[in-house]
Amino acid sequence: MTEPITTIDRRFSMPEAQPTSWADTEQILREAQMSWISTVRVDGRPHVTPLVTVWVDGAAYFTTGFHEQKYHNLTANPYVVITTGDASWNRGIDVIVEGKAEPVHDDAELARVAAAFGERWDGDSWHYFVEDGHFVQHDNGSNNGIGSEVFRVAPTKVFAQAKGVFGQTRHRF
Repeated sequence: MTEPITTIDRRFSMPEAQPTSWADTEQILREAQMSWISTVRVDGRPHVTPLVTVWVDGAAYFTTGFHEQKYHNLTANPYVVITTGDASWNRGIDVIVEGKAEPVHDDAELARVAAAFGERWDGDSWHYFVEDGHFVQHDNGSNNGIGSEVFRVAPTKVFAQAKGVFGQTRHRF
């Protein structure tokens, strides 16, 4: 992944605000326990849902079942916004990732992503196996043996919204 061009938007920042570095922004993405994905339904209505992501090799990865609303939305319009951060008003940094969600079927890439899910959550809830270009969970009774699609979102633009000393940083790729 190439290093982004990082700028602070003074229109939406306090005079003393400094840009959030890409390293700090990426750390927030790597450590996020929960994110929210915004997609668009076929009829144009928005859809937002919480989900678990992992950040691997400069991209966000998530899974979805073939029966889920976000899967149907992504088949019609692959462009998404993923958000994460701190729900407080005056501390922390919120991060917004814009990009195109692309299905991943390469077994080697899927194996790296499955390992990241397992390492991130100690394999407790997210123990995936790679089979035929998809993830499968064999150890969870609610999804035993049912495959899911894996999507990669390589960012086109990332915003880091600092709070307290309010500042809006843009990372462009």
